Amino acid sequence: FPDDGKRHELIDGSHYVTPSPNIRHQVVSGRLHALMWMYLDSHPIGHVFHAPLDVVFSDVDVVEPDLLYVSNLRAATVIAPMHARGAPDLVVEIASKGTRKREETFKRRLYERDGVAEYWVVDPDIDVVRVYRREGDVFNRPSVLTREAADVLTTPLLPGFELPLERIFRELQDRPWAG
Repeated sequence: FPDDGKRHELIDGSHYVTPSPNIRHQVVSGRLHALMWMYLDSHPIGHVFHAPLDVVFSDVDVVEPDLLYVSNLRAATVIAPMHARGAPDLVVEIASKGTRKREETFKRRLYERDGVAEYWVVDPDIDVVRVYRREGDVFNRPSVLTREAADVLTTPLLPGFELPLERIFRELQDRPWAG
C-alpha cells in the first residue's frame, strides 16, 4: 500500500481506503486509549494498542482498527513485532459518516468470523457505543449504550473496568474544532 497518510485495509480481498481521522475521532480515540491504558497499568492483564497498527487475519484480510486489546493469555500468539496476527480479544472502531456502514457490516462480519471476543462501535456523532459480544461462534445482538441514558461501558475482558460514556463524549459539542 502507498504511504499516503490514509488508512488502507483489505476485507475479503477488497481494498478500502479511508482518509485520516478528524479531530472528533482523535479526541474519542485518545480518551479511550488513555482510560484503557490507565486501567491496564494498574491491572496488568493485557495490552492496548491504537492505530496505526495492522491486524492480519489472512492474506486477504488486513485491517487497522482504532484500538485493540490483547490479553496476556493470547499475547504470545497474536502480537508480532510489526503487527497483530489473528484475533485480538477486543476491537474498537470509531465510526464516522464515511465508515459507519463498513464498521457495522463488513468489519463486524470479519471480526465475528475470525474469533474476536468483543467488538465496540463507538459513534461520536450520536454519543453511542454498540457492544457486540461473542456467544459461541457468533456475536450476540449489540448492547446499545448512550451518553443520554448515562450508561457505563463495562466488559468481562477487563474486570472492574467501568467507563461512563460521559467521560468518552464530554465536551465534544463545546469545542469548535471537535465538529
